[in-house]
Amino acid sequence: MSVNVNRSVSDVFYRYKMPRIVAKVEGKGNGIKTVIVNMSEVAKALGRPPTYPTKYFGCELGAQTQFDFKNERFIVNGSHDAAKLQDLLDGFIRKFVLCPECDNPETDLIVSLKRGTVSQGCKACGYHGLLESIHKLMTFILKNPPNSNPASQGSSLTEGKRSKRSKRNGDANGDNEEQNESSLDGSVVDKSLADEDDQTEWAVDVSEEAVRARMLDLTDGAKNMTISEDLEKSEKERMDILYNMVKVKRDAGQLENPQTQKEILSEAERLEVKQKAPLILAELLFDHNILAQAKKYRMLFLRFALNEKKAQRYLMGGIEQVVALHRDKLMGKVPVLLKVFYDMDILGEECIIDWSDKVSKKYVAKEVSQEIHDKAAPFVKWLKEAESEESDGGDGSSGDEDDDVEIEYDDRAQVIKKAAPAPKAKAVVEDEDGPDDVDIDAI
Repeated sequence: MSVNVNRSVSDVFYRYKMPRIVAKVEGKGNGIKTVIVNMSEVAKALGRPPTYPTKYFGCELGAQTQFDFKNERFIVNGSHDAAKLQDLLDGFIRKFVLCPECDNPETDLIVSLKRGTVSQGCKACGYHGLLESIHKLMTFILKNPPNSNPASQGSSLTEGKRSKRSKRNGDANGDNEEQNESSLDGSVVDKSLADEDDQTEWAVDVSEEAVRARMLDLTDGAKNMTISEDLEKSEKERMDILYNMVKVKRDAGQLENPQTQKEILSEAERLEVKQKAPLILAELLFDHNILAQAKKYRMLFLRFALNEKKAQRYLMGGIEQVVALHRDKLMGKVPVLLKVFYDMDILGEECIIDWSDKVSKKYVAKEVSQEIHDKAAPFVKWLKEAESEESDGGDGSSGDEDDDVEIEYDDRAQVIKKAAPAPKAKAVVEDEDGPDDVDIDAI
């Protein structure tokens, strides 16, 4: 079961998740100890070596810690339940993971052994500054800098210490020695080797700005190699790449630019997440003002959803999440909301009817989904009746005239009324600002 990295955040759209800590108590008497079974997975989600939170637990509990990298066993002496360790982990996340500017956990630690400092760089907002903390874990971090790949930090650190100990002690028993990292300060770090590590591993600026600048200097061939590696990533990682791109464009106010929209569409196709992209767009672009926002970003959504049933279905899931998040303001407006998306050709009749046939807990809690379906029922009923009348056409009064029926909703009673027929051009959707062509390729 996963939980939010920052457990103080209750936003249903919060993207940063981590596994809940699983702890197993072993031994008895003076030899009792707690093994954190999934510490490697938890640490990977946080972007930190598993030794850091384990050592943090030891500092907070006044207990010795042990690291068995080969078998991925991370141990805190004494008996400690998982709930208590989970609460302690929140403190570690606040102090050593979350960005002090944007509160996102997209940070990297950069250690300078020469200066004796630990810096923090955020890939989400670009923040970079010293990690100012007097916690005892800082001593351990300075003596055990993380690698660029946190998952491999343990093994490389083990090998480095083994070789140093072998040289000092003149024997090959470093393996057993390494498994007991019991002292708070860790093993002694050779100064000359520490300086060498500082000059090699941490001389490279890994901030987002530096990475972007280096990317601009790559040859076209190297760029293509880098881009192709994205397709080897998991779907979630590819979705995150698109999410970050859309977020940057949104914050820069560029999403209404046709060229920017084409770039986003092209990126979604390259990452092979085009059908699920409307979920990302809904998360980033909609809030309680979804009716106005749908009109503002209509052309962007059309590029993904027009005549694309699967993309429309994912968009319906995104709309459900927005309604659930702003339940008080949007639940009563569900039929109006669906009508707006339908009138703008973003959602098709078939998609809405298919969605209405099944209450799902895929995107929101089942009871919330049921309430949304109940609110949408009048509009869905009208759609079905209109479809039935179209198929029964031939009496001269149905068919084209039924296409021109407009739905007017009273926000309180949600009563469906028939308005006078109004001319409607083919392939043109009218809104408050006048007609807009639906021909995406002509943009």
